[in-house]
Amino acid sequence: MRILLVDDEAEMANPLSHVLSQQGYEVDVAYDGGRGSQLAQENHYDLLILDWMLPKFSGLEICQQLRSRGDTTPVLFLTAKDTLDDRVEGLDAGADDYLVKPFELRELLARVRALLRRPPTLESVALPRRLRVDDLELDTVNQLAYRHGRTIELSEKETQLLAYLMRHPNQLLTHDQIHQYLWGDSNEKPTSNALAAQIRLLRRKVEAKGEPPLINTVYGRGYRLGSFGEGGEE
Repeated sequence: MRILLVDDEAEMANPLSHVLSQQGYEVDVAYDGGRGSQLAQENHYDLLILDWMLPKFSGLEICQQLRSRGDTTPVLFLTAKDTLDDRVEGLDAGADDYLVKPFELRELLARVRALLRRPPTLESVALPRRLRVDDLELDTVNQLAYRHGRTIELSEKETQLLAYLMRHPNQLLTHDQIHQYLWGDSNEKPTSNALAAQIRLLRRKVEAKGEPPLINTVYGRGYRLGSFGEGGEE
């Protein structure tokens, strides 16, 4: 599991990063909101831990940026702002949890575990109506994609899969991450090769003969959407 920790107090951020690493998490640390916002956009994280008051961008602004582009990565605020209005403002901005400084380390770790156990559900993901990556555009409402003047009709599952890939352009999404997103803990029990089959069908639709490949296989790990690299079927 990968965590982004953004806090301008190095004397707190560094020991906390060390503790989280000891718990088995992969942790990136940023000490200002500008760098934190950049990392959040460039990488896939399973959880963001944000201080509220930060240089350049506040934790609140980073959270709002994520939610505005349809990113539902869990967000935990760590902040000294402890009024009821502050809590309401943070939760209304899209935060999933809120912990007031100073806090007990055991409680923080318990909240981290709880947020990471929470599976992403398709119902909770507010996708933008239109997504665009390179020369591919997706209309999530009407289940239509557009590329090089072609209109491509998609099934519901193909739309969900393509939207997930397009929301994380040029990022490696592992088999487990995609599988969890598409099927989660639902009663729908996919076969062992269901994901590979969905990728294969989607490629045939969005990568016509002569067009640059967009859905790239990272063998043994997952998939990355973008116009660079070698494509191919799995």
